[in-house]
Amino acid sequence: MREGFSRYNKIYEFNYQIFNQKVQMSFTSVSGHIMNCDFTAAHNSWAQVDPVVLFDAPVQKRVTDRATDIEKTLKREIVKCQTLIIWTDCDREGENIGYEIMNVCRPLKNGLKICRARFSEITYESAVRALSNLIQPDERISAAVDVRQELDLRIGAAFTRFQTLRLHRLFGFDSKQIFSYGPCQFPTLDFIVERYLQRENFIREPFWKITVEHQTDNGQFCEFIWERNRLFEHQPCLMIYDMIMDEPLARVMDIKSKRKSK
Repeated sequence: MREGFSRYNKIYEFNYQIFNQKVQMSFTSVSGHIMNCDFTAAHNSWAQVDPVVLFDAPVQKRVTDRATDIEKTLKREIVKCQTLIIWTDCDREGENIGYEIMNVCRPLKNGLKICRARFSEITYESAVRALSNLIQPDERISAAVDVRQELDLRIGAAFTRFQTLRLHRLFGFDSKQIFSYGPCQFPTLDFIVERYLQRENFIREPFWKITVEHQTDNGQFCEFIWERNRLFEHQPCLMIYDMIMDEPLARVMDIKSKRKSK
């Protein structure tokens, strides 16, 4: 183990065989995103820049102040390597963080080979399987995160500046007081309030439901969910139950499956 420039992101080295050859691997880490999306310095002034301009102003991604030590470590280590393998989380954010790492490392090493390790758990078997089936990073997934970050920045910055300046003029608040707007937080707050009102206004009613369960001879278990979910009258539910008990043998008529990804 060696120290990196960041005290929390060590460097681990070990020998391994990959690409039909013995190699020395250097393994390090990052602490989440190392870059953020922001406007250029020309748009930093609240007094001189109309908030509406922020919807079209140029943006750029750059390494954050807290990640400069991690950036130094990546730059120092990559010049000694022939291949970069991305091991970040296998979701959208992880793919985007992987591209941030690539953007730091690529300019320092001509012909750098870049691969992506795809894994679903942190186990020895999963790691070996991932190294045996390396793939290319997915730029489309990373781009989706870039778009989301840019939208959050533009909407959040424009509305935060607009409502802060407006409220200062109307009510004379302290000029240092900021009234922030979050494009994710405000809709989430609406969901919370809506759910709170539902709970406050909820009137208890008795209901009945039918559950059907099946267990195979080899122990596999399956629960079938009633599309109607529940009935608020006992007699109709009892009649349906009696019909099921009269014909307990069921037939699966259709199976629909779809792939899910984080």
